[in-house]
This record gives sequence, C-alpha cells and structure tokens, in this order.
Amino acid sequence: MDSNVLMAFALTLFAGISTGIGGIIAFRGGNNDKFLSGSLGFSAGVMIYVSFMEIMPKAIESLTNGRGDQGADIIATLAFFGGIALIAVMDFVIPEETNPHEYRDEDELEADAEEAKENQKKGELLKMGKLSATAIAIHNFPEGLATFMAAIVDPALGFSIAVAIAIHNIPEGIVVSAPIYYATGDKKKAILWSFASGLAEPIGALVGFLILRPFLNDTIFGIVFALVAGIMVYISIDELLPTAEKYAEHHIAIGGLIAGMIVMAISLIIL
Repeated sequence: MDSNVLMAFALTLFAGISTGIGGIIAFRGGNNDKFLSGSLGFSAGVMIYVSFMEIMPKAIESLTNGRGDQGADIIATLAFFGGIALIAVMDFVIPEETNPHEYRDEDELEADAEEAKENQKKGELLKMGKLSATAIAIHNFPEGLATFMAAIVDPALGFSIAVAIAIHNIPEGIVVSAPIYYATGDKKKAILWSFASGLAEPIGALVGFLILRPFLNDTIFGIVFALVAGIMVYISIDELLPTAEKYAEHHIAIGGLIAGMIVMAISLIIL
C-alpha cells in the first residue's frame, strides 16, 4: 500500500489544481460551451458508472474480507447513503450564493460585476469570490480523500476518479476567479484564489489519510469506499448534470454522460 501513496497524492494534487486551470480559462475567452457541457456530462458518467460498478463492489468485498458475512451488504449500503448525507449537509449549510454546487453562468457573474460597479460595492463582489473559494475548498476535502483512498488500493481506479474530478473542478475555478477579477481588476490575485481553493483537495487527502492510517483494515476501507461512492453519485446528480445542461443542450450533456460510462466500462475491462 505504501508504494502507492506518492502516486495517490500526485493524482489528488492533479485533480485539485484543475480548479486553478478553470481560473485561467476564465480570462482566455473563446470557451466552447458545448464542449464544456459534454465534458461535465462525461465526468458524471465516469463517476456514476465507477461508483456502482467498481467502488461499491470493492466496498462490499473489503467488508466481507474484514467481517465475513456479518452484514457486509447492509454496512456498505448505509455507508453509501451516509456519503450522500454528508455532502448534502455541506450543501445545505453553505449559502446558495457562495455554493459551488449552485450554477451561475457568465452572464450572471457579469451582471453582478456591473451592479457592483454602479453601486460602488466592489468589496461585496470580492467577498463573494472569496466565500466561493472557501466553499469550494470545503467541498474539495471529501473529493480529495475519495481520489486518494481509491488510488492507494487501485492506481488505475484512482486515475479515472482523478480525471473525472479534475473536469468538474474547472467550472468551480471560473466561479472563484471571475468575481474576484471583476472586483479587483487583478488577474493574478483571481487565479491565485482559484488555485488555493483547489489545494484543499490534496490537503484533505493527507489529513484524512493520516487520521485513518492507524485504523486502516479491510472494514475501514470498505466503509470509506462506500462513502466515496455516495459522495460521487451525489456530486454527479446535484452538480455535474445540471451544470452540463445549463452550458448547452440536454442531449449534449446526456451524450457526454453515456460516453463517460462507455469509456469507464472499457477501461475497467481492459485494465
């Protein structure tokens, strides 16, 4: 397991810094909404398929190895819905206007900027961007742990999860950097804030791993895997698919979803 720790951290770091990539994209212009919509749908497809076809079976297998036949299915199911409850509560306690799971397109962000300029309230827009960065950082903790733990047990699975999370982190970087730039006119500051919010992903991975490491066994791995599956399914349904549809047409998002499932299925068969 220890031989995979460095690779697991690298994958988690890659997923995290993609938030900063989104911050850079926000200033490049020429964004292809259809491509982004398809990519977000693709990410959702990867997450949903791998959660049910790979992570949950691994969770049940680990629990069975650790506990025999003593309720492995029941524990995995409870942990799965526990993961959903965890991320849902995080969504609930974070205000809607700063919640990274609440989609806000470029027109809305520009409208906020214009209103701030007219009312001389750039400080409020700056505050919104920083709060968004904080909210995204909080959400990135469990995502980082998900990537890290998966990569430790199965590097190929960890890579697939890291790529899916990286894609979905890009729009979050835009949500952070755009209001900060409109408020300050400083691109560097806006991009730095987006990168900083993404660093919560590898930090969350390390903190979670250090806390759990003394207790790691098949039972703990099984529970963590089921929690991860629940978190990823919730993110896909609550964030990725609605955002994909708002960027472009419904069928583009669904096409991306199906493509993600197909690619994930083929990769699992080959690997």
